[in-house]
Amino acid sequence: MADSIVIIPTYNEKENIEIIIRAVFSLPKIFHILIVDDGSPDGTGAIVKKLMKEFPEDLFIQEREGKLGLGTAYIHGFKWALARDYDFIFEMDADFSHNPEDLPRLYHACHTEGYDLAIGSRYCSGVNVVNWPIGRVLMSYFASKYVRFVTRLKVHDSTAGFKCYKRKVLETINLDKIQFKGYAFQIEMKYKAYVLGFKIKEVSVIFVNRQLGTSKMNTGIFGEAFFGVIDLRWKKITGRIKPTKELYPKPNH
Repeated sequence: MADSIVIIPTYNEKENIEIIIRAVFSLPKIFHILIVDDGSPDGTGAIVKKLMKEFPEDLFIQEREGKLGLGTAYIHGFKWALARDYDFIFEMDADFSHNPEDLPRLYHACHTEGYDLAIGSRYCSGVNVVNWPIGRVLMSYFASKYVRFVTRLKVHDSTAGFKCYKRKVLETINLDKIQFKGYAFQIEMKYKAYVLGFKIKEVSVIFVNRQLGTSKMNTGIFGEAFFGVIDLRWKKITGRIKPTKELYPKPNH
């Protein structure tokens, strides 16, 4: 049984999904993969199910009806993983903007160095972004600066979606109280981990814009992030960020 699972949310990723799955499974360290597919009409789910015959013990899928949002996809995946015997739970995109070869580096930060949350960071050592339009780079970079200023969160890349959590982090954060779905979801998870006292490390990675498929980015999620961080800061000031009382016990087997 692997101690680590990589959660990959998908919507219309038929061009990337098989390649990314095989890339993860080719790594020296064993990672399991959970695909959370939001009813992709392009057949992404069917490709995963075909691969599950080849990797019956390592690859899993959860299919949801309709496009329900990145944040809810990850929360669905977190709860699925917490109900099973995984100690390290990862977030990763399907489009190779996150390099699967960096997964062991994030794992090392948590497993060996003792951090509770490892973040694949684009901005902790300069700006490590490839093939993004300059306007998007600036928007993302200064969004993280804004989050740092408003929340005092000591993270350079607060909107990063490439992460490794120790199990206890996701057991402590009240997943049913996570309110945001886009960029602000990523900020909210990091901020709540920080407020609840977990040790966070940024691991420098190079972010590469997708080569295949269509980006899901839109201006609405930036608006959610802009106002969402003010709300998060207010929740901390008023003492409303509290650990969950719900337990996600490991199975007996």
